[in-house]
Amino acid sequence: MRSVLAIILLVSLACQVKAQRPDLLFPGDYPDPSILRDGENYYVVHSSFEYSPGLLIWHSTDLRNWRPVTHALHTYVGPVWAPDLVKYDGKYYIYFPVNNTNYVVTANSIEGPWSDPVDLKTGNIDPGHVVDAEGNRYLYFSSGGYVPLAKDGLSVTGKLVHTYDGWPIPRDWTIECFCMEGPKIVKRGEYYYLTVAEGGTAGPPTSHMIISARSRSPFGPWENSPHNPIIKTKDKAERWWSKGHGTLFEDKAGDWWMLYHAFENGFYNMGRQTLIEPVEWTVDGWFKTPDSAAGSLDGESQSPVSGTAFSLTDDFSGPTLGLQWQSFGAYTPDRYRIEHHSLTMKAKGRSVQDSPPLLCIPSHHSYTVDVEISTEGNTTAGLMLFYNPNFHSGILANSRNILANLRGWQFVTERNVINNHTFLRLKKTDNIVDMFYSPDGKEWIKIENSIEVSSMHHNVLSGFLSLRIGLCAIGDGSAKFKNFVYTPLP
Repeated sequence: MRSVLAIILLVSLACQVKAQRPDLLFPGDYPDPSILRDGENYYVVHSSFEYSPGLLIWHSTDLRNWRPVTHALHTYVGPVWAPDLVKYDGKYYIYFPVNNTNYVVTANSIEGPWSDPVDLKTGNIDPGHVVDAEGNRYLYFSSGGYVPLAKDGLSVTGKLVHTYDGWPIPRDWTIECFCMEGPKIVKRGEYYYLTVAEGGTAGPPTSHMIISARSRSPFGPWENSPHNPIIKTKDKAERWWSKGHGTLFEDKAGDWWMLYHAFENGFYNMGRQTLIEPVEWTVDGWFKTPDSAAGSLDGESQSPVSGTAFSLTDDFSGPTLGLQWQSFGAYTPDRYRIEHHSLTMKAKGRSVQDSPPLLCIPSHHSYTVDVEISTEGNTTAGLMLFYNPNFHSGILANSRNILANLRGWQFVTERNVINNHTFLRLKKTDNIVDMFYSPDGKEWIKIENSIEVSSMHHNVLSGFLSLRIGLCAIGDGSAKFKNFVYTPLP
């Protein structure tokens, strides 16, 4: 049975009281998390950006162990930012911004089928859904304003109303920008609590922060919390940088948590990873992070280690691609065929730049990834570490030769050593990558070319993306991939 169907995301814990918070929930590129508690179940969705199918939904019953359920977005409409997953009147909705408008997809079951995206024809970004006491629906945006929604949630029925200006950041703090974003509203008791991010998603490590305000009405006026910022990176020596985009939620035991993302010190190229930590309520009705070390996911003073995630390994047992795979840009199913424990990909374009690879998200600092490749026709195929069409590196093969790709500069590095078939390997040790090929998958030959990838991230290249593992096929024929194996290294 293909491994992705039995994926379980395990939260690994180490016994060090001084670093108890936060817990690493989704290691790897899982930004802008939105969480929904639905009875005994929890569901999480993240930003998709340029990758499709998009909006992968995850499920858990204990906040520790997660499995992927389905992609909710199968139509490529552009880069998907900061979604909000909600349930209203027995139906599921995901609101998300793309290219200066906002869309919604819906489903009667979390497992789908999900609808085609509906354009709400309203601007702004980072929609946050809220319902008032009469059951009326609204979307808040990063601008601090809101629009009313129709009862079915599929159209906007009025103009944007501004209601919140954010929390004033002291001018002497080192941030990227004010950049208020990610509004999420939760009602507790007599108050609505608005959570936003400020300070900029990336930039200096002390930029991003989580801000809280409350009001007796979902329309304001909003009073800023005396505990702001609720969560923030205070020093560049910390493990987690640019902590922000938080969602406040109550678990089924009545405990409260903040789910958010952050970059990891030294591993910006992994993207923004999903973290969780407890919050506690004060006697005067505010929330803050606990003063004590108690309250981690397992009820003890523990913190995660580097992260044990699900296996990306795929034997292509079919009948469709596993949920770990996404295309950069529009996903075209007719380009791929899965049969006989192999994935056949039609070759396309003249370079990696114009031949979108299939990508998956690594979740470890160090790993090896192997794949068996056969080529037909005028095809060059291989293993890539891919940030975007302009910035990528890896190892490839054509009918006779092994090629290296160094930041888009592609050339033959081993001549006349194969015959339309080989095994390729990338070995990433922290941010250094060595590359290998093998005639039989047992004896590995290192090519002379290696790469350094620490700078392949948003602060250098922009785009809010991450360095992902890719399979590519370039040219006029096709490539067959078998036995894709991802192995974490210590």
